[in-house]
Amino acid sequence: MSSGRYHAMFAALERRGEGAFVPFAVLGDPSLGASLEIVEALVAGGADALELGIPFSDPIADGPTIQAATVRALASGATPGGCFEVIAAVRERHPELPIGLLVYASLVVAPGASEFYGRAARAGVDSVLVADVPVFEAEPFVAAATDAGVDPVLIAPPNAGRKRLEQIVRTTRGYTYVVARSGVTGANVRVRIDRAGLIGRLAELGAPPALVGFGISRPEHVRAVLDAGAAGAISGSAVVSIVGRNQDRPRPMLERIRDFTSAMKQATHKRRTR
Repeated sequence: MSSGRYHAMFAALERRGEGAFVPFAVLGDPSLGASLEIVEALVAGGADALELGIPFSDPIADGPTIQAATVRALASGATPGGCFEVIAAVRERHPELPIGLLVYASLVVAPGASEFYGRAARAGVDSVLVADVPVFEAEPFVAAATDAGVDPVLIAPPNAGRKRLEQIVRTTRGYTYVVARSGVTGANVRVRIDRAGLIGRLAELGAPPALVGFGISRPEHVRAVLDAGAAGAISGSAVVSIVGRNQDRPRPMLERIRDFTSAMKQATHKRRTR
């Protein structure tokens, strides 16, 4: 059974007239010990939920910023086991905070799907998005996730047809990950979302709340996706780049992460004026 943390979060935000801001961080970058402090800075800045990555040697959906972060994390000795220990510590500190993982299929298949999702559930993970598994190959991953009480999350790409969207809606739980643009992750200058487009079609099909990612790096991006009807925004490369630029200066790094998160979260309050 799902933890219900996403449902509770979206319901609380709706009551307050806010959208969700969900930052992403690579666990182990620049070290596992620092990861816990980075998560605390994200929470202190107002993150509504977390999306965390377990470093993998071939992050094909990610651009150079997150690729560099995974290299740093692997060089620091990060392992899936160490990452789950950090997640368990975060869960102990923040019992109601939704925690999602973004991983690649090899990390699930190597130990076995049942073992991976079971370990994730025991650590306190609410959802897992396997970035390189499309909906038509997702069944074994979804079954293992469901058995463990973890929400399987799927990506809704901008070029998806109705049949594919219907499959995604039937499968994804917790939230729907909407890609703002084609390509790989990375901070962007401008984000354009058509309210009558993908987000509107998902709403018509009864999909879980849409969180928009890929290219979200500025408060105006957050406002744009909320104006388009999304429930919130996910920002990854912008956070990871702060870590990369300040990895040898932990105090400024944490301050800048907190300030960035606060500014992005503040942008979600704009919904109150509409």
